[in-house]
Amino acid sequence: MEINDNDKEINSAWHVHEDGTVHAHHGHTHTHTQTKAVLNRLSRAIGHLSAVKRMVEQNRDCSDVLIQLSAVNSAIKNVSKIILQDHIEHCLVEAAKENDQEAIDKLKEAIDKFVK
Repeated sequence: MEINDNDKEINSAWHVHEDGTVHAHHGHTHTHTQTKAVLNRLSRAIGHLSAVKRMVEQNRDCSDVLIQLSAVNSAIKNVSKIILQDHIEHCLVEAAKENDQEAIDKLKEAIDKFVK
């Protein structure tokens, strides 16, 4: 996706800035310190998942496929933890300073879904 305008709103939930930083739109402003690490880890997980897909297409042993799926699942959970930590350290701190109850409620909802 190519964005030509600085800080162009993609939809009501997401923004892409000139530097390529993507973030969820809240009622407060914030920066993410782990964006590059998250994107790198997601790229690796996507590559790994593509390799698992090829394993299935090649009729590889089910045990091997399951082991690799477990590794992908672990990688995604670790990315989620980084995002959650970054969100708490930056977004939630700003939301608390600005008394943004909506952002706090969204985090509670996200945590409920994350831990299921």
